Amino acid sequence: MPAGRLPGTEHEERSIILHVDMDAFYAACERLQNPELEGKPVVVGMGYEPGETIGAVATASYEAREHGVESAQPISKALDLLPRTARNPDTEPVGYYRPVDLEFYEDVSADVKAILHELADAVREVSIDEAYLDVTDRTAWEVAEGFGRHVKQRIAREVGVPASVGVAPNMSAAKIASDHDKPDGLTVVPPAELREFLDPLPIEDLHGVGPKSASTFHEMGIDTIGDLAAADLETITDQFGERGRELHLRARGIDEREVEARGRPKSLSRESSFSQPTADIERARARIDELAGAVATRATEKGALYRTIGIKVIEPPYELHTRERSLSGPVDEPPLVAETAQTLFDEFEGKSVRKLGVRVSNLSFADNDQADLASWTDRTAHESGDSSTEIRGQARIESFDRSEPTE
Repeated sequence: MPAGRLPGTEHEERSIILHVDMDAFYAACERLQNPELEGKPVVVGMGYEPGETIGAVATASYEAREHGVESAQPISKALDLLPRTARNPDTEPVGYYRPVDLEFYEDVSADVKAILHELADAVREVSIDEAYLDVTDRTAWEVAEGFGRHVKQRIAREVGVPASVGVAPNMSAAKIASDHDKPDGLTVVPPAELREFLDPLPIEDLHGVGPKSASTFHEMGIDTIGDLAAADLETITDQFGERGRELHLRARGIDEREVEARGRPKSLSRESSFSQPTADIERARARIDELAGAVATRATEKGALYRTIGIKVIEPPYELHTRERSLSGPVDEPPLVAETAQTLFDEFEGKSVRKLGVRVSNLSFADNDQADLASWTDRTAHESGDSSTEIRGQARIESFDRSEPTE
């Protein structure tokens, strides 16, 4: 082992881990639907309507946080700090409050996660707005900053929401790095600079240290991550048990956890925005064919069968429509993806579109699943006594009416 290298870090020096954290995610999603909210203090939560007395803040935009509004804060306190109306809006802050639209946020999250799964060999989805990526075999430390920037740019360009990205040799350090420069930040910490990066940071920044633990550390004279790294391990474990040992290792830049996927993806999708909204039907249909081909190829590569094919159409400024068709059973049939997507798009002919997407969902990966379309149509015809090869599916239409923002 080379001199100066910590035990157990041989793998970490090779590993390149990204932590992707969507900034004020719910508020960013609301801005997708209402671009006029850009730059304004947005609060997403419940209980702010007249007559409601109980509620909490789910997410506050960074502009709202400047006025003291925070996640999990009682909505009554948020309204005191940032009222919905003001006598003089030119000089007094006005908050823009929105109810939680979880279905829409999950849809946006799925678009982000689809990009992450495409860019990494292993993705660990932590929450609706957070994930770890192992890109060790996709890039090198010499160009890791460019790779991290590419991740951010694809999310911003294809989905339209900001993300902060941390790049480091392990999961703990990557999490700290993504929190280091928010919002819309990129922090890269190569192995040789890990301790230099960690040591001066406040102990509260160490992943796994909450307010109660931080208070105890301060009482012990441990104020920075470097203080913890230099502290006596036995003293730390006496106070915190085995969890203290883990925190002590993280403070020294050691975290041997691997990025392991939690289950398989529920859907696969590809989306593309036009530089300017277009009503050119041929251009739109050509784009759908491209997206359908990319999605079908990706499903085949992953060994995924799909029972549902759908499209997403966004009209300016951000009016979202989705259309889906459910099939009789799971298939792997690329031509069907394009054909179905084009059929679902028929009703939008002549309309101006800003963004298009194609998705396959209701995925299955079992080896004995039927992967051939003809087999499904033959079986359906046999069971029904119908010799037709028409796919029996019912389109599920979902239109989302988005109200205009109110102060």
